[in-house]
Amino acid sequence: MRSIWKGSIGFGLVNIPVKLFSGVQTTHLDFDMLDERDHEKIRYQRVNEKTHKEVPFEKIVKGYFLKDKYIILDKHDFEEASPEKTKIIELENFVDIKEINPIYYETSYYTEPEKQGRKAYALLLKALEKSGKAGVARFVLRNTENLCVIHPKS
Repeated sequence: MRSIWKGSIGFGLVNIPVKLFSGVQTTHLDFDMLDERDHEKIRYQRVNEKTHKEVPFEKIVKGYFLKDKYIILDKHDFEEASPEKTKIIELENFVDIKEINPIYYETSYYTEPEKQGRKAYALLLKALEKSGKAGVARFVLRNTENLCVIHPKS
């Protein structure tokens, strides 16, 4: 299986290079909508609600509706709001693993150390197992900052 992210687990002066893999596999059928008469694909058009005319993609802006009007956001606004793109899963704290209910996990991933980080990775896992702790961390995946929990597989 191919990794979906490469970076490192970091805490203090320690950096452990890892690869991240998806812990879930989703499968679904991908249907296209077709015209019943000739089985040609149906195309979606971007249409102005007021004029009913098609709007070219380059003329479309993004807006957020607030208090009866739209706040228009441009590329610069999204760049300013996006998290700093780092390749580090930054461990911020350690908590008792029993304090974290897995029902709150949105999805699951698993990590594998890169060759040069195997010893440090094994030490981290052994320390987490012995102490009954989990690491709480943040990292950026696909332009989104995520809160995560690092713990040995139980």
